[in-house]
Amino acid sequence: MVQAATTPPTGHQLVTPAAPESVAETGLDAQFLLRLVLKTIYVTNFETAPALADYLKLSGLVVHEMLEEAREKRLVEVLGLADAGGSVYRYSLTSAGRDWAVEALGQCQYTGPAPVTLDAFRAQVAAQSITTDQITPESMAEALSHLVLPEGTISRLGPAANSARALLLYGAPGNGKTSIAMALGRAFDHAIYLPYCIEADGQIIRFFDPAVHHEWKGERERQLGEPDPDERWVLCRRPVVVTGGELNIEMLDLAFDDISKTYEAPAHMKASGGVFIADDLGRQRVEPHDLINRWIMPLERRVDYLTLHTGKKIEIPFDQLVVFSTNSPPQQMIDAAGMRRIPYKFHVPVPSNDEYVQILNNVCTSFSLGLPGEVVSYLIDEFYPKTGVPISSVHPRFIIDHVIERCRFEGRDPEVTLEMIHDAVENLMVEGEPPPVPTAG
Repeated sequence: MVQAATTPPTGHQLVTPAAPESVAETGLDAQFLLRLVLKTIYVTNFETAPALADYLKLSGLVVHEMLEEAREKRLVEVLGLADAGGSVYRYSLTSAGRDWAVEALGQCQYTGPAPVTLDAFRAQVAAQSITTDQITPESMAEALSHLVLPEGTISRLGPAANSARALLLYGAPGNGKTSIAMALGRAFDHAIYLPYCIEADGQIIRFFDPAVHHEWKGERERQLGEPDPDERWVLCRRPVVVTGGELNIEMLDLAFDDISKTYEAPAHMKASGGVFIADDLGRQRVEPHDLINRWIMPLERRVDYLTLHTGKKIEIPFDQLVVFSTNSPPQQMIDAAGMRRIPYKFHVPVPSNDEYVQILNNVCTSFSLGLPGEVVSYLIDEFYPKTGVPISSVHPRFIIDHVIERCRFEGRDPEVTLEMIHDAVENLMVEGEPPPVPTAG
């Protein structure tokens, strides 16, 4: 049940799922919910409706309805009042109730927040689609403010992000592709609701993942008369999910756990309403063209199909900005058909000398370190030209980290000197002649 609600913390109209007031309003099969309640009592030893409601993230009305049905079926019995003079009753499983719970656990060991239905998940994702979160030049500039990028970057990336279609970042390693992709995720500032888990064809799909789903901690105004929110959903920031070399085709489908008899949602499903980053394309355990081919339909139609272990396929929304990042020439990995499904391509260049010096200055400033002019001259005029080491945006932080670690090892305050820099840049070279000895200072 989806209810248009008040202005959320982020200033846009948030669509809040309303708390169900009956078993029918949960959208779940009554027998499915009854088994979940019995399993919960068996596993947790909770005895009261309020304790069960808090654990299951359901209203007291729904839990009371289920306990009454269980009592009528002689699956639970009333032990008495929880406290003298109170109105909260204690319940316990009967012998038949324990048999039901054990049998239910044999089918699925999940206990926890009650799931939402797959239909409810689809409706909620559509209501809070990433396409409704329009990035402005100001918000994009703020998200990228920590990076030194060529002029025109914001005007190129902004439309790509707002389109919520696929984006390819390519260029030499170490020049900010991953940082740009992560910054794109931060540019989306709407709060959205994400479920703890989803029920599909009687199966449980675990969805909420604290590693990628960050709960919104701020306050939220509520309109007069607004219904209570459904606690089976968590108010979160739009997720940013990053995968790297570990990505394979199997990870793009539901993962079934033979022990718990539940599924884990794949990474791109957990990115619903947010940003999915396939970093280091070409280094995964899946060929780039296989990955792109797997997503041709999702990228075009914004839906995907996942397979349950029963063989049944379920349709899920593919609502996310997909960002591919690669160090390799794109045409060597992606064919023409795949390229058509990625409408935005952005080359991330190596920094100019001036941009390199600005990055180096920023890094030194962040550590409250001075940057002698002779150090800049050595790096720009001697080290890079004489060694042939390609200049890179990642080098300034790499070099200063080495300076700081050497000073710490020697027990003195960090200081940027020619000697320290010469020692640090040796770590940028793995073959050939050692770096040139500074001629200045």
